Amino acid sequence: MGYRNLRECVDDLASSGALIRIEREVDPDLEVGAIQRRVYQVGGPALLFSNARGCRFPMLGNLFGTLERARFLFRDTLDDIQRLVELKVNPAALLQHPLGFLGTVPAALHLLPRKVGNGPILSHTTTIDQLPQLKSWPADGGPFITLPQVYSESVERPGWRHSNLGMYRVQLAGNRYRLNEEIGLHYQLHRGIGVHHAEALAAGMPLKVNIFVGGPPALTVAAVMPLPEGMPELSFAGLLGGRRIELACRPGEMPIPAEADFCISGTIDPDRTLPEGPFGDHLGYYSLAHDFPVLRVEKVWHRDGAIWPFTTVGRPPQEDTTFGAFIHELTGPLIPTVVPGVHAVHAVDAAGVHPLLLAIGSERYLPYGGEREPRELLTLANAILGQGQLSLAKYLFISAREDNPGLDCHDIPTFFRHVLERADWRRDLHFQTQTTIDTLDYSGTALNRGSKVVIAAAGPKRRELPTELPAGLRLPDGFRDPRVSLPGVLAVSGPPCAASRGCEDPAMAAFAASFAPDDPLNRFPLVVLVDDSEFVSRTLNNFLWVVFTRSNPATDIYGVGSGAVCKHWGCSGALIIDARTKPHHAPPLVDDPGIERRVDELGAPGGPLHGII
Repeated sequence: MGYRNLRECVDDLASSGALIRIEREVDPDLEVGAIQRRVYQVGGPALLFSNARGCRFPMLGNLFGTLERARFLFRDTLDDIQRLVELKVNPAALLQHPLGFLGTVPAALHLLPRKVGNGPILSHTTTIDQLPQLKSWPADGGPFITLPQVYSESVERPGWRHSNLGMYRVQLAGNRYRLNEEIGLHYQLHRGIGVHHAEALAAGMPLKVNIFVGGPPALTVAAVMPLPEGMPELSFAGLLGGRRIELACRPGEMPIPAEADFCISGTIDPDRTLPEGPFGDHLGYYSLAHDFPVLRVEKVWHRDGAIWPFTTVGRPPQEDTTFGAFIHELTGPLIPTVVPGVHAVHAVDAAGVHPLLLAIGSERYLPYGGEREPRELLTLANAILGQGQLSLAKYLFISAREDNPGLDCHDIPTFFRHVLERADWRRDLHFQTQTTIDTLDYSGTALNRGSKVVIAAAGPKRRELPTELPAGLRLPDGFRDPRVSLPGVLAVSGPPCAASRGCEDPAMAAFAASFAPDDPLNRFPLVVLVDDSEFVSRTLNNFLWVVFTRSNPATDIYGVGSGAVCKHWGCSGALIIDARTKPHHAPPLVDDPGIERRVDELGAPGGPLHGII
């Protein structure tokens, strides 16, 4: 059976050598987060900080720091989940191997939460200022809860069956929040709580919210799972955790997991929003201060021996990378059942997840005569962009499985090579303009506003991709240092971008127009204009992060020999992406040198992290 609570998990990890306790005093203001990030980068253990300055609660970091540890935490239930997924993908498997699925019956019973009248979570109360005040990056607007489980219910259909449990960041103090009375609740577009909030506002009713911290680890994973419509996260938490979630239900109040470590209960103020942020986010930049809902705090509960789990995010990979990898292991086989004809989808973590999707689909339209070209792939691309969080994607590269049945979209260099060998820029670019993008992505035309492009590739190989600079390559003044980042991809350092948001940068348009059809530049199907081509070409992750987090397709894609035919834009020569830093972009995250030196001291001989970092 899985863990009943977080304390059981901590004790198990400690006994197996996967957790260390840090007794030395450390500061939740920047230092704790920096330690966690450094230990994550080396694949280190979970960290229990028993002496966080100014706080009486221990803090738990790096719990999901490796994929192996995530599997270990749920080792008792992964086989059951795999069998249930197999049934969804192939119901005939039950008839073919009925004995192999006998274990799924008791596992399915864990989907139903169990109501109890009381629980450990209701043992004590405290105030917001007594909670760990974790600040992860120097310019953060205040302390945040970074592993919250935010629970809401439909006001029209109350109860856990129509609930949402999501991981939406929570600012505990700072800005204009009244200490201990108000906290900030940041949720992004397309999130389940947004539906509940809109419903409550339309009905003129208050929206009650409970914010859980801690509890069995299955609750944390459930809060980030992209579950199908109608499946409550509390049910999935029971399935993953190997036991029914016990809900402490008191008359007139929303349920609270009985074994949670903390719970903040409150009501979203229907008449007020306040600036929330800045916050160092998972794209590797600060999300800036914007008005978001305010939660009026009514009660703060905690259990005996409560533990405060946390993470820090930043430029990937970080600990939340493990969540993505673990979720893919659990749900990857289900993709063809959600969008028939789609065989695989990869939300690229190194590019910040939402900016870049790679997909493989079937191209079966018109199996007779004529040139093979993307047709069914475009239908599938629209379906992918209509699925939950996948709808936040900016760039979707999709290829036909029939052209290479062994192609793996998680092998990023090979996938890019396959697409760039086949793409026809006159035909295979499909834009969606004036649409929504991720709230955390500042490359668009305004908050939540930007564009998307689908790049579809099907048919025979069209070109050989260069891997070296061609002879005779010349660049206009101000553009320099060309480097091959990937086969067929040329990175060029450009002059600093001075243009604000707009449809076209005249300097970029002039750059694209300066090349003739036979120019050596056009041997590269893709050219990326960046601030530092050496940095971008140094590693694959640098390329992915810079190019896809710093560009908005409709405003930042240009091409040699470009034009529109029947309102379809394309180009006959190289496709050019302007991925330079723009004046409206959010600043990137930079470590504090003084804090890093303090972390170094913890790794020196005699320090608690010696031999780890």
